[in-house]
Amino acid sequence: MITGNNQTLIEIFNLLLSSFGPQNWWPAETELEMMVGAILTQNTSWNNVEKAILNLKEKNLLSIQELSQITASILAEYIRPAGYYNLKVKRLKNLINFIVDRYNGDIKTLFSLDTETIREALLTVKGIGLETADSIVLYAAGRPIFVVDTYTHRILTRHGLIEEEAGYNDLQSFFMDNLSHDVELFKEYHALIVKTGKDFCRRKPLCSECPLDSLNKVNHD
Repeated sequence: MITGNNQTLIEIFNLLLSSFGPQNWWPAETELEMMVGAILTQNTSWNNVEKAILNLKEKNLLSIQELSQITASILAEYIRPAGYYNLKVKRLKNLINFIVDRYNGDIKTLFSLDTETIREALLTVKGIGLETADSIVLYAAGRPIFVVDTYTHRILTRHGLIEEEAGYNDLQSFFMDNLSHDVELFKEYHALIVKTGKDFCRRKPLCSECPLDSLNKVNHD
């Protein structure tokens, strides 16, 4: 359970954890697998990503060396289940080339840097935006940074905690200014928000069934 300054954020976390239990997210065996998954999960469901990652595992391709050597056209076939595969191949290749060119193919060298440097470096990779970069920083590098997504914005605005026009950095600061900077807390909180967004806080919300229904609701349009 959370202890922190903002009682509403504490209440949200505790309600969701009590309802759903620990999410054990991110499901990856290695840092590289997590990073690959972060690219593949863009604009698709995790079920589809799992199929693509399984293909890569079966072909023993989840290594910097193998991913750097395989041709884009062959790689595209293996990750086809994740959708947008031609675009995602380019983004994967961009990420792998970035690690090879700047860190001699060693992820640990990248992750030995300070948090902001890791984040800024990842954001130089074409195809990696704020959410993907922060996911990698949190779940792969193990640094305390809060990951924001569409569900985060939707849940907080519907409960009147932020303004509709709040941007990514505003949302991130809201969490990081009010919660202790604990990696496991940030991992679990983000995963619980995603679970809530997928199951209840949809475009047409299922408020009466949602664990957060007891909170003050402002906007459901």
